[in-house]
Amino acid sequence: MFIDSVKIKIKAGDGGNGLVSFRREKYVPLGGPNGGDGGKGGSVIFEVDTNKSTLLDLKYSKNIVAQSGENGKNKKMSGADGKDVIVKVPQGTIIKDLKTDKVIADLVNVNQREVVAIGGKGGKGNWHFASSRDSAPEFAQAGDNGEAKEISIELKLLADVGLIGFPSVGKSTLLSVV
Repeated sequence: MFIDSVKIKIKAGDGGNGLVSFRREKYVPLGGPNGGDGGKGGSVIFEVDTNKSTLLDLKYSKNIVAQSGENGKNKKMSGADGKDVIVKVPQGTIIKDLKTDKVIADLVNVNQREVVAIGGKGGKGNWHFASSRDSAPEFAQAGDNGEAKEISIELKLLADVGLIGFPSVGKSTLLSVV
């Protein structure tokens, strides 16, 4: 089955939230903030694969969602970054945004990669906000949301054979018989 046009929804991963945490040690008075940063969300990346010739794989996956970043941890530990989703498409694929009808990517070169939806940035933990005026901040930054888009994926086709000739000499008849 040959599929040359697909409409899908993609969503990049959200960034993890920063953490509000304080050092709690026996002999360290007023230990101070030590909340970690949130991880970065995963992106949705489209890559050219020369072994593919149709968009059949994408017809049955209407939603593509990348992994979100983890929240920060105590002891200034950052959360894990979300994994990127790599979608393999055939050479000659055009990716358009459905809302604006603008071309996002034109994948024509072998092994070409394009980031279509960027993952959200992770939030900062409370130790970033410590200052001389506020040595123990009780707030942290939330992670950013990842991009969400509705896209249309189209495959450009090149003919392998062309039929030329004078008018009314049987080109259409030949095609209908074959």
